[in-house]
This record gives sequence, C-alpha cells and structure tokens, in this order.
Amino acid sequence: MPSLGATRFKKGGYGTVSHPESFFDQDVPKLRRDCLRQRVLFIDDMFPPDKKSIGNVNFEPDKMARILWRRPKDICKNGAKPSFIVSGVSRFDFRQGSVGDCWLLASIATLTFQKNIFVRVVPEGQSFDKEYCGLFHFRFWRHGRWVDVVVDDKLPTINDQLIFVRSKDPTEFWPALLEKAYAKVCGSYADMIDGTPAEALVDFTGGVHLRIKLSKPPADLWEQMCRAVKSKSLMGCGTPQGDTSANNVLPNGLVQGHAYTVTGVELVKNKEKTVMLVRLWNPWGDTEWKGDWSDTSPLWSNISTEDRGHLSVANDGEFWMTLADFCDNYSLLDICFESPSFLDGSSSCHWKTSVYDGRWVSGTTAGGCNKYTDSFWRNPQYRVKVGESSDRSKTQGDKNMLVSLMQKPDKRNRRMVKKLHIGFYIYKVTKEYEGRKGRLPAAFFSTNTFVAYTKNFQSSRDVMKMVSLEPGEYLILPCSFDPNKTASFLLTIISKAETCVQEDSGGHNHELMEGKELTPFKSKTRKERQALIRQLSQKYETVSADQLQKILNDQVLEVKTGGFSIEACRSMVALLDMTLTGELSNEEFVCLWNKVNMFKDDFQKANVSGKGALSQTELKDALKASGEEVSADILKLMVLRYGSPSGHVTLEDFITMALRLDCMKSTFHTMSKGTVLCLRKIEWLFLIMYN
Repeated sequence: MPSLGATRFKKGGYGTVSHPESFFDQDVPKLRRDCLRQRVLFIDDMFPPDKKSIGNVNFEPDKMARILWRRPKDICKNGAKPSFIVSGVSRFDFRQGSVGDCWLLASIATLTFQKNIFVRVVPEGQSFDKEYCGLFHFRFWRHGRWVDVVVDDKLPTINDQLIFVRSKDPTEFWPALLEKAYAKVCGSYADMIDGTPAEALVDFTGGVHLRIKLSKPPADLWEQMCRAVKSKSLMGCGTPQGDTSANNVLPNGLVQGHAYTVTGVELVKNKEKTVMLVRLWNPWGDTEWKGDWSDTSPLWSNISTEDRGHLSVANDGEFWMTLADFCDNYSLLDICFESPSFLDGSSSCHWKTSVYDGRWVSGTTAGGCNKYTDSFWRNPQYRVKVGESSDRSKTQGDKNMLVSLMQKPDKRNRRMVKKLHIGFYIYKVTKEYEGRKGRLPAAFFSTNTFVAYTKNFQSSRDVMKMVSLEPGEYLILPCSFDPNKTASFLLTIISKAETCVQEDSGGHNHELMEGKELTPFKSKTRKERQALIRQLSQKYETVSADQLQKILNDQVLEVKTGGFSIEACRSMVALLDMTLTGELSNEEFVCLWNKVNMFKDDFQKANVSGKGALSQTELKDALKASGEEVSADILKLMVLRYGSPSGHVTLEDFITMALRLDCMKSTFHTMSKGTVLCLRKIEWLFLIMYN
C-alpha cells in the first residue's frame, strides 16, 4: 500500500513532470498574475539579490563590494534588447564563469542535444516580450519528485558583465537564468562549487545513472557508449584531481579535476584500421586536448574528405580523442538514462521501475552494515518477488535488475549536506520464510549469506548495482555503514523480470533537532518577513510538531501561553508530510510557513470587528479571500468543529481549519475522477488515521 505522499505523486498528481510541485510553495501563475496586475517586476523573496544568494565564493572583498544585481534589460547596451533564447540552443551558447560549477554546465550542455528533455527543464513560452514581469521558472527532479523553481531575472554583475555563466551572444540569457534557478535549489551560487555531472543529469531527467570507473573499464565500454548515444541518454565525465584542488591545465591540454560533456562517439577508418573516437566538450569554451585526433592533429589527413566534413573540428572547447586515450586520461564516466531499455539495448523487453521513499531512524531503523549483527536486521526491508522473464533468451545468465539507493540531503545548502556512507545488501529468502509477513528476524541474517551487495560503501549521493537474480523471493536492505544515523533515502528498483515489492520498514521515532533560538520577529514589513523566512529555512533541517508549536506561537501569534495546541501542530505536520516521516522537510516547512502567513493575512483583513476572533460572516469572507468557497452547511460544520461556544473562530483555529481545507481539497483533486472519489478500505484508513 503506497503512502498518501506516494499517492499524491501518482500520474496526474503532484510532483510529476506534468504537475510539478511549486518549490517553496511559490506558484508561478499566481506570482505572474500578481506582478502583471500590480505592474511591478518580480523580486524573489526566497532567493533575493544579495550576498547570501552568492554565498562564500572566495572573492576578494573589493570584488564582492563591486557586485551589482542587474536585470537583462539594464545589462544590454547600445539599445539592444534581451532575449531568452537566440536562434535555438547549443552547447556553444555559453561558457563557465567565476564559480566552480563545471559539472553543472557540462550537464546543461547535454540538454541541448535532447529537445524533449530541454523543454521539460526549461519550459517554453518564456521571453522578455509577452507578459514580461521579471519572472522566469525552471523544472528539476529533486529526490523523488519534480519541482517548479521560480527566479527573478536580477543577475550578479561587475561593470555590467555577468560574473557567472555567460552567453556567447550578450543578449541571450537562458543559461544565466537556468544556472540561477539551480543555485536557488542548491542554496547559493557557492553551493554549486564541486560536483559530478551525474548529480545534475539525474536532476534534469529524473532518470537513473550508471557510473563507470575508467581505470578498470568494462569490456563492453564502447558498446555501452554507442547504446547511450542511440538511446539519447546523457553522458558526462571527469578528469582526476591533481595534488591540489586547483584546475591546472596539463601539457596535453586537459584540465585536472574538471567535468566534461561526452557529445558523441564515432568509428573512422585510418589507413584501413578502425579507430574508436570519443567527442568531448569543455565548459570553459576553450582549452582542448592536444594529443592524437586533436583539432590540429595530422591524423585527420588520413581519413576521407567526407569523414572530415562530418567530424568537424574548431577552437570551441570541443575535441576528439581515441577511446584508449579517453580511458587513460579520465577517471569516471556517468551515463544517465530515462529508458531502462538502455541497459541491454532491447526495445522488446520491457523493464519495470519501482520507487520507494524510506528513512533510517536512530535507535529504530538505522541498523548499520552487516558487521553490526545486533542491529543490522532493523534496517528497512524490501521484499522482492522475481518471476520468470518474458524474454528468457536475453535474461539467461544476464543481469536482470538494477538497484539504486539515493540519500536525501539533511540541509538546504548543498555544501553543508552531511553525506553518509551508504550501500545495500540483497538476500535470497529461504523457503521457511517465503510468504511470511512482517520483518525477517535477526536469526535469518545470522544463518544466511547475501547474494549481492555494494562492495564499497560510498559517501556519494547515490550508489547503484546491476545484479542477476533467478526467479524467487529476495530481500533488499538499504543501510548506512554505521548504525544510528538518521537520514531519508530513495530506493529505485528496475527489473527486467516480473517483480512484486513489499516494504516493511518498521516504526518511526524521530528525534528532536537542537539549535539556537531564532531572533524574535514582530514587524510585518516585507523586508523583515523575507529575512525571517530565510532564517527559518536555513535553521531547520526537519521540523517536528513540538518545534512547529514553538515557532508558530512565538512568531505568528507572539504569545507565551495558549495558542496552537500540540494536536493542531501534529495535524499540520501530517497534512504536509509527504513521506510519512512524522516531520516536515525543509521545503515542506517553508511551504507550511508561507501558507500560515497567507492565512494570517486573510484573517486580519476579514476581522473588521477587531475582536481577535471571526464571526460566521467574517469567517466566510476570510475563506473567500483565501480562495475557498464553501456552502452554508459546510461553513456551519466548520464553526461547530473549530469555533468557540459563541461561534467565533480564533486566529490559530482559522489557520488550522484553512490549512486542512486547502490540503484535503488538493488530495481530492489528485485522487478523484471528476467529482467522485472511490477509495479502498485501507486507503480510507491511511487517509483519515494520519491526516
């Protein structure tokens, strides 16, 4: 039975490509309508044009002081008008700026090859002409769901020159705005320093990636790369880091510790000998390979004029090299694919994908690796039944399942995220335990050996492994290396054979987060409210009902006694807790905070009597202001449920009621067919017992 969060993410629900969540609850159509109606240019409260949005990029103080945030219309000179896109998109449109995000730009370059993926990340219809209001938006896949990220078009400049990514055409701004949106997701521009292409490739596609260590490449590396090109998968790679963290340029023209884009593969004839060539692109827009098959290599004279025309070379940051040189000079190759058919190149065999949200909780389900025999069995358990494949000829002796484990961040700012060393084990379920419900006990693991596992626990965002499993029942245990490490994860299972997955993760008992007290907030000016929103989002990794009660009473009601009850706060947490963890994630908390402040404003506008509580007439006006029209009968029920004996509704009760109405309406629209909602008994119980 999927959680309510999973149900909301079903096709047609929230978090899908067609219906992404609003990042930080910033609704793009509403923001645009408000700006156009008020005839103002948008300024993003959640990623404002200030030093915190730039972050610690190690600029000299005088350089930081010279930074001005300018809109494109003010950057363009000599009467030129800004454009979002000029004459289509290409990897040659842009080059890296003064922040070490080559891994991101290498991934953006791959998007330009796949228009269907590009328009998913960069929605069409955006421009500086029609309905321009200084607002743009982009879409990314973030840890299990798609989010719509809005930004204003104020960009950091020095002397009217962009300091981060810039376009070859000074009037084109899609690369700079896309980079800004991703910086917002990461926390700041500085939070994009250092990374691997795989991270951004997955965030651009929602796909799964394969990581290949080129020091020991698989025998079928060339076939895999050709298959990736044919299946329109995305590829990025990186060079080894030198003795320092600097991006030093080697005598052969390659940059140490640098990310590149794989833009093509080709077979050519060189004096009757077949040569496997790989094409790569440097996000710097220059600085190319100087070895065999480089732009000026004499080897190009040995191939036909037709091939030379097909395999064009120019001083644009893109170059060719042999597959052998590629493996010798690069350390990692990341292939990100949307269609599992990439795994074997077969379109006749249909791979099936299942995704599960989970959580390790200290003291209960965070059991550590299998060397911790007393607690290992407590890790979340996923029972998998593998049936016969419909494609036996390809499955026999072949790998038929890919398991991917991704850990979710514990902080908003990417560079502050504490990554655990993670991995997983797969066990064959013995006959005595087949069909048995509930968790397998410690005795099972003491008498049975795993059939597959991740040999090295890595402190990376995700780990994956291809396995070959015979028909039968298996158990997958995702875990961190050490026990008692609380964190959330996403488990993806892609199988060629028929599979049926049953989750048994045990109960959750989350710890409270400790931290310093927030600065008291009483003023309601836009600037101070913006400062508090940012302060809250940076302070809290997750928010429990107890913490929420204190925040709301201190910052919204400004009371020391009374106010929001713990039960009301538990209800609020449950309504927005998409993964059933008992706590709100950073984004869920900011979403709740924005709604609470909106409902508070609606309450104050409707409270014309000034008594501090709404009459039934004022309640109807307040609900209408929040966009909710209810019948007289429903209004009467609300007063009975949330009002005082006199029929008046206080601010805290109005916020609790308005939030429930808003969330339950969204749930109905997501799960219903038109005006009718049909639920199975267990679905109904899930819905009412937690919410």
